[in-house]
Amino acid sequence: MPEPAVTVVGEGSRPGPAAAAAATTGRDDQHGGGILGGRRRWGLRSLRTRLVALFAVVLLLTLVASLATARWVLLNRLDTRIDADLDQEVDELESLASGRDPETGQPLRQDVRRLFSLYLQRNVPMEHEAVVTYVDAQPFLRSRPVVPYRLDQDAELTARWSALEQSERSVVDTPAGPFRYLAVPITLDGATKGVYVAGVFRDLQGEEVDDALRALAAVGGVALVVACLLAAWIADRVLRPVAQATAVARRISETDLSQRLPVEGRDEIATLATTLNRMLERLEGAFETQRRFIDDVGHELRTPLTIVQGHLEQLGEDPEDVEETLHLVLDELQRMGRLVGELLLLARAERPDFLELAVVDLAEVTGELAAKAPVLGERQWDVDAVGSARIVADRQRVTQAVMQLAENAVRQTGPGDVIAIGSAIADGAARIWVRDSGRGIPVEEQGQLFQRLWTGAGSRKGSGLGLSIVKAIADAHGGTVELRSRPGAGATFTLVLPVEGPEGER
Repeated sequence: MPEPAVTVVGEGSRPGPAAAAAATTGRDDQHGGGILGGRRRWGLRSLRTRLVALFAVVLLLTLVASLATARWVLLNRLDTRIDADLDQEVDELESLASGRDPETGQPLRQDVRRLFSLYLQRNVPMEHEAVVTYVDAQPFLRSRPVVPYRLDQDAELTARWSALEQSERSVVDTPAGPFRYLAVPITLDGATKGVYVAGVFRDLQGEEVDDALRALAAVGGVALVVACLLAAWIADRVLRPVAQATAVARRISETDLSQRLPVEGRDEIATLATTLNRMLERLEGAFETQRRFIDDVGHELRTPLTIVQGHLEQLGEDPEDVEETLHLVLDELQRMGRLVGELLLLARAERPDFLELAVVDLAEVTGELAAKAPVLGERQWDVDAVGSARIVADRQRVTQAVMQLAENAVRQTGPGDVIAIGSAIADGAARIWVRDSGRGIPVEEQGQLFQRLWTGAGSRKGSGLGLSIVKAIADAHGGTVELRSRPGAGATFTLVLPVEGPEGER
């Protein structure tokens, strides 16, 4: 087995125009130019504007609902507190009525007028509270604090309350607002002697509720403005990559697919940008392959077509001249057919269906190659080594690559020269090589040998696509092609393939 190759032929990792364009795109978009900047982002039809408007409407409705709920809860609690205070007032009246007059010693329940007088002397109503008493269906005494409406002078209320025979808790509308009250008749021996009415002007008592709601509304309004500004900032941040994608898409043309989206962070937007960039890379590769194919076809077919056209135009009537011209034309057409086939193969090499992978026995493949190669030319054919392993590869493509190397070795050698084929497993890779004892390859040519349509010095023969095909097959397998050669000492081409197949198949 020959020494491992020291010259590795493959694509470099230099940054291309795509990377530079991506950086430029990122800088341009960050400055807010074009579609990203100015008022166009916040037009009436802008998604940003609609998102922020929707967010503002939802927040406003939430604020209104919160205020309404808070008002309902606070007013309910106020009513509960008012009812509790009124119950306490009635309890105090009942307690006083069950006692005796401190001056006469008589039970107070027997003298309703005296009962109401003592009660109003001893109890100070709370703010916005009014107490009214009725005796013999007429207003008697009322609480001293000034209230916004004289209930005892309201004929309708007087008629209603003075005629009560059982307790009543309710709310009545007055010119001063709703009056929530508790009315209790004072009875003796089953007869009503008087009526006690205590109540609160609810709206006046609820001013503290209104103050709290106004404070809550002010805080909510400020929060709404701040939230809308924050929503606008978030919407701009979230939709900026979309605008950048739009800007990049507008700059993309048939002749320039190098634009890329800047990728920032690891969120869903970054994933989308990465996916779009990969799609653009695939499209750029497809267009580049198509363009290169067209350029190669145009470049390589121009000469044989010119030759064929020139000889046909000068075709005479001499039979020998006609036969010679036909032979030359057929030879050129045959060369063009082979050239087109090789170019099509290179164009298909970048497609995902280029390979038909299967488990391949390396020893069997090596034996088949050793049996097929001698038909390429009368040389001294040998087998250096046979590797024993099973690998994942496309059997036909591997055979095609090695036979291309063998054909290349035949062209660079003469009768009596040695051409050897061998295989081995080393460092997790299958190595299949073709070694010849020909004139070797100059060092200055080795770096260009696998370029398309490069034929080297004038003495080299071939279309210049054979070794490019070998490299394309190696790349498709996720492998490489290695070359070891020096002038006068022959050359060894080694196909290095991963045992487990291309990375995408592992």
